[in-house]
Amino acid sequence: MDAQAVRGCVVVAGLGVSGAAAARGLAQGGERVVVLEQRERPIPEILSELGVEVRFGEQELPARTELVVTSPGWKPDHPLLRAAASAGIEVIGEVELAWRLRHDGAPPWLALTGTNGKTTAVRMLTSMLNAAGERALAVGNVGTPIVDAVLDPGDTTVLAVELSSFQLHWSASPAPKAAAVLNVAPDHIDWHGSLEEYARAKARIFARAERVIYNADDPWAARLAEPYRDRAVGWTLGAPRPGQLGVVEDLLVDRAFTDDPVRSAEELAALSDVHPFAPHNVANALAAAALARSHGVPPGAVRQGLADFRPDPHRIAHVARVGDVDYVDDSKATNPHAAAASLAAYASIVWIAGGQLKGADVDDLVRRAAPRLRGAVLLGADRERIAEALARHAANVPVLEVAGDDTGVMDRVVTEAARLASPGDTVLLAPAGASLDMFPGYGARGEAFARAVRNLTGLTGLPGLAER
Repeated sequence: MDAQAVRGCVVVAGLGVSGAAAARGLAQGGERVVVLEQRERPIPEILSELGVEVRFGEQELPARTELVVTSPGWKPDHPLLRAAASAGIEVIGEVELAWRLRHDGAPPWLALTGTNGKTTAVRMLTSMLNAAGERALAVGNVGTPIVDAVLDPGDTTVLAVELSSFQLHWSASPAPKAAAVLNVAPDHIDWHGSLEEYARAKARIFARAERVIYNADDPWAARLAEPYRDRAVGWTLGAPRPGQLGVVEDLLVDRAFTDDPVRSAEELAALSDVHPFAPHNVANALAAAALARSHGVPPGAVRQGLADFRPDPHRIAHVARVGDVDYVDDSKATNPHAAAASLAAYASIVWIAGGQLKGADVDDLVRRAAPRLRGAVLLGADRERIAEALARHAANVPVLEVAGDDTGVMDRVVTEAARLASPGDTVLLAPAGASLDMFPGYGARGEAFARAVRNLTGLTGLPGLAER
């Protein structure tokens, strides 16, 4: 009898970035690995070399499956994952697998999660750590897969770990040196089933963390940190109390990681060091600073890290000024909470919104933004739901809906937004929805917006572009 036929296997569900990394790590450790992928896609050569079996379109567990490592995109109610649970087979994610595969002396984890701001905060954190002389690596939901970083850390001394709710849902063991929750707002309700289940997944990051770091201005984040108050540090956009980081006048200050937090505060940076400047980016900077300080990073390196930081594209990125109107790309605002933060950064806005709302409600978003809106241009699958909310809460705001699901729609959207805008306004792409109804991703949506802005000359008769 073929020995392979009687040997147990580990099933990896999905052949995306994290699935391929998990399969590679398991196979290198001597496991028999079977990857189940729902659609045909290229198989990485290294997996073939390691003897990993890949089965396309298959929905059944192989015989003698001992463990399932699922990719983040697979919902918990997927038939294959339900079958594993019914059979008593453990289901974990790549993050949990990475924690189990760590070697002695592995770099510590500084981990963070949140509905919005995760990538910006983890990039800021990495910059601060490197400014302090660490060899930091951003991993997880951004950058390098965690399994790869754990199995081959090289000269890395600390991992800055961005974790999504999907990843945390399948993780129970990770015990980071410090863990932060930036914020919690309705998102991915279609995956988790409810806001409460979504928040419960986020809370897993705190369960075994040595230091719990939370946004004291966010009700859900504060609630999730409450059971761990003996080891918790908060941050706020207001003046900090002892045990917090916060803002005093134009300074970011620390009253948590000082010799005497009751009587003294240490200056970390100035508000002018945070770029692009917006209240939610200041919050990201404070979260990153709290994580960095928990690892012993001195104040000077926090400030230098912020100075060295360069934001990823499509995050409140100024594209151009046309006819005294600013055009800003925040395509990464893929849910109402992110869009609300973006809208709060500008005083007079022509809003470009729409896409896939993923079950989220937009009434509160529109109600709060209404005084700032001078017009709205809507596109995408759920544009009618946003239009209905605007009719209820901003009835005097001109609203245009642009139909169609081809990427060329963005040219028409930007042209209509330009016609609604007056000097001093900001035309803001902050969609409040995902992009996959029309674009390969939020990046492609932002690029389409930027191209359309640069094409305005001649289309609208407005003056030429003045980049800044």
